[in-house]
Amino acid sequence: MATTSISDAADPIAQGVASPSYSAAYRGWVLLLIFATMACNYIDRSIVKVLAQPIKLEFHLSDLQLGLMTGLAFAMLYIFLGVPIASLSERRSRVNIITAAVAVWSVMTALCGLAGSFTQLLLCRLGVGVGESGAAPPSQSLISDYFPPHQRASAISIHSLGIATGGLLGAVIGGVAGQAWGWRVALMVVGVPGLMLAVLFKLTVKEPPRGWSDPARTARAADGPTPSMWQAARRLFTNATFLNLAAGAGIANFAIQGIGAFDASYFVRRFDISLAQVGLVVGTVGGLSTAVGMLTGGFTTDWIARNDRRWYVWLPAAGVAITGPLYAIAFLQQTWIASAVVLALPGLFLYLFHAPAQAVLHNMSHPRMRATAISLYMVVTATLGLALGPVGVGFAADQIAARRFAGAGAFTAMCPGGAAPKGAGAVLHAACHDASAQGVQYAMIGACALFAWSALHFLLAGRTVRRDMEHGLRI
Repeated sequence: MATTSISDAADPIAQGVASPSYSAAYRGWVLLLIFATMACNYIDRSIVKVLAQPIKLEFHLSDLQLGLMTGLAFAMLYIFLGVPIASLSERRSRVNIITAAVAVWSVMTALCGLAGSFTQLLLCRLGVGVGESGAAPPSQSLISDYFPPHQRASAISIHSLGIATGGLLGAVIGGVAGQAWGWRVALMVVGVPGLMLAVLFKLTVKEPPRGWSDPARTARAADGPTPSMWQAARRLFTNATFLNLAAGAGIANFAIQGIGAFDASYFVRRFDISLAQVGLVVGTVGGLSTAVGMLTGGFTTDWIARNDRRWYVWLPAAGVAITGPLYAIAFLQQTWIASAVVLALPGLFLYLFHAPAQAVLHNMSHPRMRATAISLYMVVTATLGLALGPVGVGFAADQIAARRFAGAGAFTAMCPGGAAPKGAGAVLHAACHDASAQGVQYAMIGACALFAWSALHFLLAGRTVRRDMEHGLRI
């Protein structure tokens, strides 16, 4: 007699239960909540970047330390826990995993506001990374079961719209609240809504059967054994399409995260505008254009790829190739208004790769390895982007600032935290200010060159993507 394992407890197909029926309205509600979790994720992730300058001044930090706080400290556990949690979500309730993840990162964000030292702040950021490591892979796995293959890039683009929305809200809330009440209160304020979202998600989202929206042949595969994490990893890391998609997205993400960690600080240092103003600039200008670009990437690719699936990688290649020069032009402007206006343009092309690349992975993966595939993809992109991007750009900014300051003495000793000590003369204040601003400016411009390298990998993926999407990856 067949037995039902504990791992199949939340899987109706595995238990032989009739497949449920989900209305279009209900699936829309689920997608809305999944979008909301991504937005909450990015509010908590991005607000620290807007508040970086006052944190830098309070704790007397270098740009390298800012990069550690905004990037590596967050990314370490995000990367290492992401794959095991994704593997667990192939067997257990994805709804429960997402609920727990949202609650954890919300609490840890609030605790960041209570940090009494840089070390404590780093530890709290590690906690945020623990929570956020459990969100994206199971969320996208849910999308692949609620939406059929020809709608997945569009659905993922709506989910990914949370990146732009969260980045916008995090920047605006962080700037306004940070200006009014300080960076500590701003962090505590954004932690509370996530707890309410976690409860709503748990109470209203149902766990769908694996393969519910797939063609019959693919859906039947969901009844078979779940591939192990190592089986999935071995298959993916020997596949040319996966490797080129991950490399293209990872290299682009290095530049994106490196620039994103310092663009708010750049406006404060170079143009001396307030936190509230910089929050509006970085959040509204960048967030709105990025939102348009994300939606365009998903819906446009689903439409034009009907005749040739290589558009799933050709459009991303074009997007990142255009992005680099536009960013460089934005950071060479002489006024903050001109810089903000030009900065709206790269956002339109920046994330054209996001939804199409992940839709390819869903459509070529076994129904019970999709969360793992996305997680392994995110290991590469998060290592190159979240972990190394801010650190790399921060390190470069410190080195450039020190060289620009060389005629006046030792930059680190004379300009703790990038600013002259209180009571220093006007000449030293100006020298510290200019060196710090130029360091971050030229470091971000240098990162723009990486977008061309990223485009090459997306073009290389075009040689194998049709075969893999048509035949799938066999374990």
